[in-house]
Amino acid sequence: MISVLIVGNGNVGTQLFEAFQSLNNLKVQLISSRNLKNIPAAEITIIAVADDAIGEVSSQISNDFVVHTSGSVPLSGLENSTRKGVFYLLQTFSKDKKVDFTEVPFCLEASTENDLKLLEKLARYLGKKIYHITSEQRKAIHVAAVFANNFTNHMYKIANDICETHQVPFEILHPLIKETAEKIKVLSPSLAQTGPALRKDAETIKNHLFLLSEKQQEIYKIITKSIQNDA
Repeated sequence: MISVLIVGNGNVGTQLFEAFQSLNNLKVQLISSRNLKNIPAAEITIIAVADDAIGEVSSQISNDFVVHTSGSVPLSGLENSTRKGVFYLLQTFSKDKKVDFTEVPFCLEASTENDLKLLEKLARYLGKKIYHITSEQRKAIHVAAVFANNFTNHMYKIANDICETHQVPFEILHPLIKETAEKIKVLSPSLAQTGPALRKDAETIKNHLFLLSEKQQEIYKIITKSIQNDA
């Protein structure tokens, strides 16, 4: 039985704790990163805190094997004096929405081959998609994920604002959003691209800009130019 300690009760820490807690072959505990005076012993200690707190939190932990869950912090960002690793889950987490861990890529890194195998064993209790990823590769994955998730979600927010301004329910876009996500499973994003920017439809672009706020126009123009430059 693997004993796991999760430090940090944010989105990632909470969801990991709840998932591990449902398994019979794991012993898991969750503590707040603000409560590090009495740290329970564990075979694997997972730090799930904000990136800028990883160094400080890890420096206070003397457990044998300490890993973090960040996509942008390198392995060397851990400041514990014991063994180090990374247990990065490539997914967006919110406390109020359960994640299907069988669909989540686990990006693993460790100082030794044995520790990497231990992290892989832990990951396979929850998921199926296991990758051995270096710190440099993980940085690239993380910035790609920002474009694919965070920036895309901001586009949804703008689309929702436009719908609200014109008294149209945002849910009318749900099928389009779903099809866009499904299409890139069978086509490259380049081949899946459509729309007035790709067609260089100046009249439609002009009409769109007329409907937008000044801030929205600026974003529209930047994205339109990027699409046209890639065509």
